[in-house]
Amino acid sequence: MKHHIENFRLEPLKKGNFIRSCLARYTQDGVEKSWEVLEAGDSVAILIWHREHERFVLVRQFRPAVYLHNRDGMTVELCAGLLDKEGHSPEEVAAEEVEEECGFRIDPARLRKITSFYTSVGFAGSRQTLYYAEVEESMRVSQGGGIAGEEQIEVLELDPAAARQLMEDENMARTSGLLYGLCWWFANRE
Repeated sequence: MKHHIENFRLEPLKKGNFIRSCLARYTQDGVEKSWEVLEAGDSVAILIWHREHERFVLVRQFRPAVYLHNRDGMTVELCAGLLDKEGHSPEEVAAEEVEEECGFRIDPARLRKITSFYTSVGFAGSRQTLYYAEVEESMRVSQGGGIAGEEQIEVLELDPAAARQLMEDENMARTSGLLYGLCWWFANRE
């Protein structure tokens, strides 16, 4: 899926919905310092394996920040979402994201936690928790693609050979969570 982008420009962000730019001031070892940071929410990401198709279920979508660097903006990612729903556990948010983005209804208790790690540590330091889930067609409730108001999300299925190729393809924008998740899967599968 290729989007036609016009009039791309950057403007100062006065008040963001999901991030806030700040200047951190602090004393480190007796020296006054400052650093530009973004306050951004923590998130979940889910590596999904389709048992019947023997393929990974991934998403491809347009990301303006990536467009700024490569003038394409399309990324291949794990299904993911922000932990911004009050009163919901990370597992509940992860299960909701799998349904919204990929179209499969999963039991949050069946998610397997892989690990948590920090992303964008130079400027944001958000924490992402990575899960693994297996799905089959009987769990499908829709075609996925996200909810109204989200950028269009394309659901992809990649077999292990194509996933290995994707891991090496520096011309395709892919996330570190995706690469880590695939490395974990290959290391634990073989």
